[in-house]
Amino acid sequence: QVQLVESGGGLVQAGGSLRLSCAASGRTFSSYAVGWFRQAPGKEREFVAAITWDSVRTSDADAVKGRFTISRDNAKNTVYLETNSLKPEDTAVYYCAAATRPYGSTWRLAQSSAYDYWGQGTQVTVSS
Repeated sequence: QVQLVESGGGLVQAGGSLRLSCAASGRTFSSYAVGWFRQAPGKEREFVAAITWDSVRTSDADAVKGRFTISRDNAKNTVYLETNSLKPEDTAVYYCAAATRPYGSTWRLAQSSAYDYWGQGTQVTVSS
């Protein structure tokens, strides 16, 4: 079992930054990959970024490349998502998820089906 709790969301002006955190408990944190997804009102959930258990490989969605950075601190059981140069279209509920089952290649981490545990989400609102 894994429990995930997101924090750090809020209201920010366009061009601003937020640091989202995903605190994990339960299963050994350093043994699984973690991803961030987001869902805007009326839209499907979309992949944002993912990081493997050993931080060797990460992947980012094209919409956030160069603006968002995912990282993890295994000593603190936490994954971070640094969001910079925020745009109104980044407004969404941001979810972190854990992939504790074998997922094969790293590209699979862009698919929500690779994940078996999800947090409750944190709201990010970017005003223009």
